[in-house]
Amino acid sequence: MGVANSDGTSIYYERHGDGPVVVLVHGSGGHHAAWWQQVAALRDAYTVVTVDLRGFGNSDSSMPEFDGQDFPGDIVAVLEKERLTGALLVGQSIGAVAALKAGLSRPDRVGGVVLGHSLGGLDHPELSKLVADDRAEAVKLPVIDRLLSKEFQRNRPDMTFLFQQMGTFNVAKMADLRNLSVNGPSIDDIVASGLEITFLAGERDAVLSTATVRRAHELVERSRLDVVPGAPHSMYWERPDLFNAAVARARESLTQRSATRKATV
Repeated sequence: MGVANSDGTSIYYERHGDGPVVVLVHGSGGHHAAWWQQVAALRDAYTVVTVDLRGFGNSDSSMPEFDGQDFPGDIVAVLEKERLTGALLVGQSIGAVAALKAGLSRPDRVGGVVLGHSLGGLDHPELSKLVADDRAEAVKLPVIDRLLSKEFQRNRPDMTFLFQQMGTFNVAKMADLRNLSVNGPSIDDIVASGLEITFLAGERDAVLSTATVRRAHELVERSRLDVVPGAPHSMYWERPDLFNAAVARARESLTQRSATRKATV
């Protein structure tokens, strides 16, 4: 475990294992401990870093207001503290927005970004409309039904309860984070960065449709698309086996890409 300084704010993080770097960035209801099923599965092959954004988990929560625009800097502070390079940032939901901005700001330390169940706040009129249409359908459902399948809730009431309890450790709330996507990157910004972008979607995601994700993939040149059959929005929690395998695929793709680049230099 460690603490990084992000412009005077203490950011808690943990580092596990050894190997190519995977940094896990939680969503609005998570924190570092929400990744327990990922750390245990991935740490034997990778360096797995979990981060608490400000207002979440063990990071500083003393500020009167939370500005999502500060989250990318929290991630960068951890990368710098640990002197990490070639990292794969894996963002879940709103965490993907922060991860993408962090990667774009520091391509010297980040090689790729996985946008888990998110378009990463891409600023594009067609995609913005598609996301808004998806959200309009999602808000018709109870919050828990947007995140976990009804089958999982019925069959695993214990894990459903623990999932809901995770958010009680956080001070920052979703309402505090609405401006996170403001000044989002353009497609040209992403392509020019050279980052390897992976769109990770769940076939049963009630928040963001696979059709929307596929369209984003089509528009972002050289991006990867990984649509996981049967997976809901919180795939990392409900189907960790599928989520972990997708992360490993993205990490191996980035490792191979980096090796090819070095060989051609």
